[in-house]
Amino acid sequence: MTSLPQSQPGARRLGLVIDLDTCVGCHACAVNCKEWNTEGHHAPLPDYDPHGADPDGVWFNRIHSYEAKGSGGCGKTVNFPRSCLHCENPLCVTVCPTGASYKRAEDGIVLVNTDICIGCKLCSWACPYGAREFDEHDGVMKKCTLCIDRIYNESLPEAEREPACVATCPSRARHFGDLADPGSRVSKLVAERGGVDLMAELGYRPTNKYLPPRQTRIETRPVEMPASAPGGLGGALLALVDKVLSR
Repeated sequence: MTSLPQSQPGARRLGLVIDLDTCVGCHACAVNCKEWNTEGHHAPLPDYDPHGADPDGVWFNRIHSYEAKGSGGCGKTVNFPRSCLHCENPLCVTVCPTGASYKRAEDGIVLVNTDICIGCKLCSWACPYGAREFDEHDGVMKKCTLCIDRIYNESLPEAEREPACVATCPSRARHFGDLADPGSRVSKLVAERGGVDLMAELGYRPTNKYLPPRQTRIETRPVEMPASAPGGLGGALLALVDKVLSR
């Protein structure tokens, strides 16, 4: 089995902070992640049966949408992106029989060395977040790398050295940085918004944090037509059309 590295004084803990309040579930992060890591810009995104009835493939980032109870008894859609959380105590690493799954001491990123992975899938069984993906074509496990080839690429402008999912998010719901530094922007976001660990009771100590949805203050009750409106709703609509056409 594989051992975890010893903690290094001053080591960084790179990870993501995901704002569930502003995520709109557009899947742009998943698509850009897929394009950057596996397919390029011109190939179909699914790996298997891309034009058939049941397309499938390896996705490092997946988005789930749920209906939750909002204020005033109204429903609210919560979009939940899911990828590797780069845990401090990752059992997906310690169960690996070959050392293919490992955690970097210098920045806390959890990676897979596909050259020595035997595809036994023990890591996927050990991960409670479903973050491991088995590539049937290559016969190995794959996962989010935090775009390690981008964040350390000195040929890119410093502002662009962030994961592809963060760079493409239209609502800026994804943030990247050093969560070991209490003065970093991501650490301040977690402190200000009460960021939480996913399933903290399991003791995996995920680096990535989620910012919970804020309580909505927008009234979503149905609009009631005044009783004095002639003809009810139909009459009000006809009066509006007449007003527009009379201009």
